[in-house]
Amino acid sequence: MSLQERAKATVQNIEGKIEEAVGNITHDSSKQAEGQSKQVEADIRNAAEDANDKAKDVANAAREKAKNLADAVKSKAKEAKNAID
Repeated sequence: MSLQERAKATVQNIEGKIEEAVGNITHDSSKQAEGQSKQVEADIRNAAEDANDKAKDVANAAREKAKNLADAVKSKAKEAKNAID
């Protein structure tokens, strides 16, 4: 995952919390809603980054399994060739 994207999401979450708190103090429901909206967006960004990380993990695992399978097939083919010779 991109550390930069996580940092942006964290900053956005903090901004949202501050904005919501200001709205609470001033009784400004618009500020409260804007702050909550920023927090939700930050949560979505983090979830997207989590999904991206998981997808990369799955791709790496699949690549490793494919390599192992290819190596096994090559080994069996070599054994078969040696048996024929």
